[in-house]
Amino acid sequence: MDEVRKARINRLKWHCRRALLELDLVFDRFWERYEDSLDAQGEAALESLLELEDHDLWALVSGREATDDSQLAAMIERLREVSPLANFE
Repeated sequence: MDEVRKARINRLKWHCRRALLELDLVFDRFWERYEDSLDAQGEAALESLLELEDHDLWALVSGREATDDSQLAAMIERLREVSPLANFE
């Protein structure tokens, strides 16, 4: 991993630290599974999602809300794959 990409990933990881424990757990598992395979499009989608407030983001991850944006929807699906909690809402 080159230094520029490593810095971008570290910045994204920092922004994944959330006030909701549920989201912290989801993002921890997400990074364990997808860190090495995350591409530029995935990074952009994740960055967009991280701009949301915790409760709005959890509503998407848990399935209570949906998005029409196909790029965001693909990232939300990845987050759901690693989240057993998302199925309980």
